[in-house]
Amino acid sequence: MAKPFTKSEAETFFARLKAAMPEPKTELNYINPYTLLVAVVLSAQATDKGVNKATAKLFAVADAPAKMVALGEAGLTAHIKTIGLYRNKAKNVIALSKTLLEQFGGAVPRDREALELLPGVGRKTANVVLNVAFGEKTIAVDTHIFRVANRTGLAPGKTPRDVEDGLLRIVPDTYLLHAHHWLILHGRYVCVARGPKCPDCVVRDLCRFADKTKPVAAKPVRKPVGDAKKRGR
Repeated sequence: MAKPFTKSEAETFFARLKAAMPEPKTELNYINPYTLLVAVVLSAQATDKGVNKATAKLFAVADAPAKMVALGEAGLTAHIKTIGLYRNKAKNVIALSKTLLEQFGGAVPRDREALELLPGVGRKTANVVLNVAFGEKTIAVDTHIFRVANRTGLAPGKTPRDVEDGLLRIVPDTYLLHAHHWLILHGRYVCVARGPKCPDCVVRDLCRFADKTKPVAAKPVRKPVGDAKKRGR
């Protein structure tokens, strides 16, 4: 097992990510806490780009629980059928919208336990909503963050919860609010699953990953045959 990060190394790690991405933000489009909640539920096993394409028209007509319930499952399905698992997601979104109306006065609760009571909402989704909508210092461990935390050695763990707990212990409080986004964006664009872009990584010297990719060697430029013949005359 790789040597664990020290607090000093973690400080350097996030200072560099911050310098590279001063204002990290979610790439999901949303209008309010409710639409953020819906977008995150829809994003499971789907790309943010695909979700944004579907929700652009959806949120124009249903940006609150009552409007979503009025739209109905069939109406919602018509908007999100390009997203994976759309039928089950439509059921969950309508069900969670009804629960918000019946138990929370139509407002998204600022409470993890309450959020996790909503259909289709697990710990990861709750953490995203708490962080993005309410500014809580939470870390939602998705596939990208799980990979980065394990590959770099920052906070290795066998389960997402192990990684979350490890990150909460090692990430300096100064960086905790935006740590989720720095890690997810780093994993999405640099520390990718296949062929990580190690030469472009700002924390490569801190990273414990043994099989770092090498810079691609530039191919020698071949001179045109015509020019060579011309010079030989």
